[in-house]
Amino acid sequence: MGSTAPATLLLLLLTVVPAVFAVTFQVGDTSGWTSGIDYTTWLTGKTFRVGDTLEFQYGLSHSVSVVGKAGFDGCDGSGATQSFSDGDTKISLTTVGTIHFLCPTPGHCLSGMKLAVPVLAAAPTPSTPSPPSSPRSPPPSPPTPPSSTPSPPSSPKSPKSPPSSTPSPPSPGKPNTPLPPSASPPAINGTPESESPLTSPPPPPNAAFKGVMSYGVIGVTMVLMYTVL
Repeated sequence: MGSTAPATLLLLLLTVVPAVFAVTFQVGDTSGWTSGIDYTTWLTGKTFRVGDTLEFQYGLSHSVSVVGKAGFDGCDGSGATQSFSDGDTKISLTTVGTIHFLCPTPGHCLSGMKLAVPVLAAAPTPSTPSPPSSPRSPPPSPPTPPSSTPSPPSSPKSPKSPPSSTPSPPSPGKPNTPLPPSASPPAINGTPESESPLTSPPPPPNAAFKGVMSYGVIGVTMVLMYTVL
């Protein structure tokens, strides 16, 4: 059902458009179809196409006959294919070619009441402009190929700084707590590897100093014993 609607609309347009552009020509203009008119001059500058109409307006003494080329040249209306005498005849042009008309009243054709109308094909139907197409999206850009240049090696990480050996200052308001002496490392072959200057023992006393001390002690003892006695 939906597919037949566009076809029907198109057929209707093809039927109406020629009718819109069709032209009705009044033969002889205001003078009409009568004697004493040069209809060859009247044809000059006019274009007749299929779908146009010729209108003949005439009096009671005239009529219109459609004849062939031979009847037109000899002013003979006996072989007419169509004849009209209503005083206002409208003839539609339906075929391409030359159509010949004359007035069959004796003497009228010889006085110039004859007309040969060249008919061209109907005017071309104006094309319907197509709707503008939507803009196409640009094609996607190609992927970037991987770079062949190797990336520089990352810089080595800097070694962690050793922990500071400097003791932090004591907090104000708290007494300084003496640190316990560090234990001496075990001795290898009876000799310690390293000794801190704080924990090393004092040097042994000199032998002469030991002798003086012994004599002093003995003297003091004797003095005390003599005093007591």
